[in-house]
Amino acid sequence: MIKDLKKKFRLNMLGLIETKKSTVTKFEVVSFWGQDNVGWEYVESDGASGGLLLMWDEMCFKMNNCYKGDRWLSVEGIILKNNFYCAFFLVYGAHVRDEKLVVWEELSYTAGLCQVPCCFMGDFNEIIQAEERKGNASLSISAEEFKSWVQDMLLVDLPLTDRTFTWFRGWSCSRIDRVLVNLEWMEEFPEIRLRGGPRGLLDHCPMIVEDTSMRYGPRPFRSLDSWFTHEGFLRVVKEEWKGLGNLQLTDKLKALTIPLGKWHTDNFGDMDKKIMKFEEEIKKVDDMVSMGLYDGTVEARRKALVTCCEK
Repeated sequence: MIKDLKKKFRLNMLGLIETKKSTVTKFEVVSFWGQDNVGWEYVESDGASGGLLLMWDEMCFKMNNCYKGDRWLSVEGIILKNNFYCAFFLVYGAHVRDEKLVVWEELSYTAGLCQVPCCFMGDFNEIIQAEERKGNASLSISAEEFKSWVQDMLLVDLPLTDRTFTWFRGWSCSRIDRVLVNLEWMEEFPEIRLRGGPRGLLDHCPMIVEDTSMRYGPRPFRSLDSWFTHEGFLRVVKEEWKGLGNLQLTDKLKALTIPLGKWHTDNFGDMDKKIMKFEEEIKKVDDMVSMGLYDGTVEARRKALVTCCEK
């Protein structure tokens, strides 16, 4: 899932919830991220449950302070691109009302310590509107308390642009995953938007926050793991590289993208279309569940689609 997201999107920060890991090593983080210029902090799991991991591109974000709770993790620092001092909070909401109240209080206190614009993201395990849980007619006491906390903190609940629910289990579905930012954050990133990624066989959809106004400089050279499984890939690279003569390394890489793009289309183009079609069909199944059109064959069809897509 992590590699798929990194292939599709330029990720500057990535949070993982319920890692189920008591320790996280640098080797594991670099393997997840794909490069060694990665900063990271984690909260250990409680046995085989829980665990948080927050990773970021050190060329984009510099951490100054880190704060941790049993069910949340915060890094305070600066986004280097626009010299923006801020704090990111990764949250894994509790299941019991009393424990939820403790988490909200801890988050409020820590945000007060930081005294910078804050972005809260994760699985809050709670809804704000009754329609965010299928078949629900009213808010529970804990949902009302969560809604009041969001209002008291003057947070903006970023609207989800492409789906109604983020968590699915059988016929049950809710929107319990969200991103909350304060007004200063909205002023700095007016083009910010939130959308859901493909959930595969997971219960939750990944939340993807994008700011369309940000520009990140020249596009980096990228390759796909699947290229290296093709017997003709290295031969093509060697031949093209020789033909580029004595150009500078960056100029060679730039020139190499054109023939590699054509080679990819010739050898993997049809596969890209097949994957896209499978993902569209998987999204349709999720939409059927969201609208209440669930029966015993829907989840089986979804698993079959995911299996074909992964293959």
